[in-house]
Amino acid sequence: MSGIRNGKDPEGVEDVIGELDELASENDEVCIADVLDDFGARSFGPVIMIFALIEITPIGAIPGVPTTLASIIALIALQMLFGKEHIWMPQFVQKRSVESKKLHKAVGKLRGVAHWLDGHSKDRLSALTQGLWLKVAALAIVILCVTVPPLEFLPFASSGPMLAIAAIGLALIVRDGLVMLFALALAVAALGGGTYYYYTSGDEEGSSSAWTAPLDEGPTLT
Repeated sequence: MSGIRNGKDPEGVEDVIGELDELASENDEVCIADVLDDFGARSFGPVIMIFALIEITPIGAIPGVPTTLASIIALIALQMLFGKEHIWMPQFVQKRSVESKKLHKAVGKLRGVAHWLDGHSKDRLSALTQGLWLKVAALAIVILCVTVPPLEFLPFASSGPMLAIAAIGLALIVRDGLVMLFALALAVAALGGGTYYYYTSGDEEGSSSAWTAPLDEGPTLT
């Protein structure tokens, strides 16, 4: 039984990824309710980071998935912004699921990134992950989520804001103020880059059709 299930908070990305992999190995499908139950209703950082990282994997290439994940993250961030102590999700959202076998493959692609991130983060300037800074982070996440739906029609564009969101989630997990500052800077870059990419893309129709092409073995949220 992992430390998270024994009531201990995750100490890094590898803890979060490992727990998600363990959850996938125990069930045929993993639904959002399972994730919330496993990480606890107060675990804003891990839950936000999980959904952001999932979008960066091949799962995020499925049409509609980036927008769905962004909507879920935005709802969580709004609760964090207004000082809620528990994560609430409507039942129809909690029932959304993904096949465990395909989630397991997606998680495997994140292990190297998780190891690198944990090796470059530690408890520094933790005050920048609390109080007012927590609300700033939540507001940044909501703004980033708003940009995802239009960017979804451009190849890989929605991964920019999701990467920034994942970095904010990491900062909250490890309580690292320097990571938080980097994540907020990354958020600004993602907003600027995404806006530029969206308005300068001259082949929007072709990009859209590329996203709607059949994907082999693509996991889907049901």
